[in-house]
Amino acid sequence: MPDDTPRPAVLFDIDGTLVDSNYVHVHTWARAFREVDSPVDSWRIHRSIGMDGSLLVDRLLGDPDPDVAERAKDLHSKYYQESSELLTVLGGTRELLAGIADLGLQVVLATSAPEDELALLRKILGVDEIVSTVTSSEDVDTAKPKPDIVQVALERAGVTADQAVFVGDTVWDGQASTSAHVPFVAVRSGGVSRAELEEAGASAVYDGPGDLLANLDDSPIGALARQLPAGAAH
Repeated sequence: MPDDTPRPAVLFDIDGTLVDSNYVHVHTWARAFREVDSPVDSWRIHRSIGMDGSLLVDRLLGDPDPDVAERAKDLHSKYYQESSELLTVLGGTRELLAGIADLGLQVVLATSAPEDELALLRKILGVDEIVSTVTSSEDVDTAKPKPDIVQVALERAGVTADQAVFVGDTVWDGQASTSAHVPFVAVRSGGVSRAELEEAGASAVYDGPGDLLANLDDSPIGALARQLPAGAAH
């Protein structure tokens, strides 16, 4: 592979995939909905975590007044930032990302998080030195489950769909990546069942980043690394 040829890429969702944040999102959305006098049961919120924020609000509040929807999103963002001390890196995350970089693959953060949340998540992850490129909700009009954010990540990494794997934790990640024709590898650390993730298109399901790391060689990521010529790994 010539030096100027982009290396195959592993695209990562962050929330629930690399950072243990899904239940913080559930709590802060529940609080926001209560404050706009539109309470939603927490289990229903959890079922929608990972969707584009505007789609999530529309799905849960049923075509709300635009001012109510905007206030709910603003309150969620505020409460999420205030709850940042609850956010932790999932076990094995940093080791997994380092291991993937050592294989010679690009590490791409293909998230649809807003810029303020992304800045917080990147600080918590602390791995910017091995990240090739990043996306955010600012890059598309509507994020997951639409495939746009995955396509932007592919373009920024300079690779095609068959030169990438997407790792995520929700059915919305699966729908987005499979719609973009990128193989979907799932982790259960976001609280979604194996059966649902497989139904959403997952070619392999792991308990979390640590489990994926333990099985990296035999995973779709290991297969992607074998596309590299001998000696290309770091």
